[in-house]
Amino acid sequence: MIGTIHGRPLVAGSASGQALTTGEPISLWGGLDPATGTVIDRHHSLVGQCLTSRILVLPCGRGSCSASGVLLEAIRNGTSPAGIVVSEIDPIIGLGAILGEELCGRTVPVVLVSAEEREAIPDGRIITISETGAITWQ
Repeated sequence: MIGTIHGRPLVAGSASGQALTTGEPISLWGGLDPATGTVIDRHHSLVGQCLTSRILVLPCGRGSCSASGVLLEAIRNGTSPAGIVVSEIDPIIGLGAILGEELCGRTVPVVLVSAEEREAIPDGRIITISETGAITWQ
């Protein structure tokens, strides 16, 4: 099944990767190992999953402003998600992505969609994010 969603880019950019979806917010601070890109929060459903080069699809981030620094470190290390899709504006994730672009020259697009659209994104499928915020999969 082919799908397209027209989201709103919070951090514009293009990316492609395998979708990793969750219905739970995640705190990157204490929840992500930026050296490996692996979810380390043992209470999260994605524990043990590697985010590197994937499109992380989740409602929003959770927790401390330090999470933006963890995302920045993962971007610097090359272990970050290729892109992030959220259904709530998350300034902490956005800040980390913006800093990664400004300080490391690496863009991790962040796209806002509705909760219903987010839930329609199929886990494990290759999805593409365009500069305009369009999300497509086949």
